[in-house]
Amino acid sequence: MAAVDVIVEKFAALWSIRFIRVILAGIFFAISIVGSFVNWTQLVPETYFSNRRNVVNMYFVKVSWGWTLLLLTPFILFTSYKNLAFALRRLSSLVVATAVWYTFTKFFTHINNATSTCHVPESEAMDQVPHDDITSCRNAGGQWYGFAISGHSFILSYSALIIAEEMSPMVHMVKKNRNTVLDLLYVSLNWIVIIWIWMFVCTSVYFHSFPEKLLGTVLGIVPWFLTYRIWYSMPFSPGLPYQPKEQRQLA
Repeated sequence: MAAVDVIVEKFAALWSIRFIRVILAGIFFAISIVGSFVNWTQLVPETYFSNRRNVVNMYFVKVSWGWTLLLLTPFILFTSYKNLAFALRRLSSLVVATAVWYTFTKFFTHINNATSTCHVPESEAMDQVPHDDITSCRNAGGQWYGFAISGHSFILSYSALIIAEEMSPMVHMVKKNRNTVLDLLYVSLNWIVIIWIWMFVCTSVYFHSFPEKLLGTVLGIVPWFLTYRIWYSMPFSPGLPYQPKEQRQLA
């Protein structure tokens, strides 16, 4: 498993740098802007990833929050198992994140339903049909037009930023305290972040309008910033991932 050890150490060194985790938010913001411009120029041809039914979108992005919880939950337990109170406190950050995910996705659906209209081209009597949501509209053979905040831009940026924060303690884990399961979880989390970034690029280039993507991205960055940069540094909070005292003082 020497190769895995090398990969773990390289990734751990990267994510231990606080600046890298901060600039990741800016990278998502830049991708959203540049990708939207590329989309506007229509210079990029359609590819496998411009099809919404591509395998990565259907089996990873569509259930991205499930993948995030599936990998982060055991990872947090493995990296903080020596202190049960601290482990439970850190796991509560996933409860907060899940509440954010649920609230925002419901809000996106509400905005979409409130601002959209169903158009059925085959209808000669009227162009607009009073369907209340996108599912009933498409089932009736219509097209759903309106303002749809990009859920992909939101969840992919938010999930990647959270994972990056939660992976940072790995650099402080000495090799003798690690095991194969922890290392594989860590490598898997890094691969998930890479997938999320790539699919975020695809979303920016192929789907949604610029305002829809930009707003989705901003709403993914803001809750990460409010929790990990402000609230979690306070006493009554889930707290930040483990880091040595000297690093906390420099942060």
